Amino acid sequence: MSSRTKEPHSATLERSDVSKSLRIAVKTGAVCFGFESTLEAIKKGKARLVVLANNCPESILSRIEYYVRLSQVPILRFGSSSWDLGSTCGKPFMISVMAIKESGDSNIMQIVTGGRRT
Repeated sequence: MSSRTKEPHSATLERSDVSKSLRIAVKTGAVCFGFESTLEAIKKGKARLVVLANNCPESILSRIEYYVRLSQVPILRFGSSSWDLGSTCGKPFMISVMAIKESGDSNIMQIVTGGRRT
């Protein structure tokens, strides 16, 4: 068994598809960046998807995972660093965690849920 265990609401997907869909979601949908904003969106029931960079600090990761488990929001583990996630989103800064509130014209929710409607 590998050291990485798959969580029930997490997904690791083809990076190019995910990157393209995230870029579209940022441009056409409603997203929030950062720990505080993401946590607030989860608590208020506005987050439909949480995206985590692979180098997200453990202190942030554990708190986000706790609230995600309670609210049953899917987690997408972005397969690269917070610098790469920021760049993918068109931002000149690191993004360790973000929430997608509305996906806009993006198909990110279909990619993460395997085609099931959310």
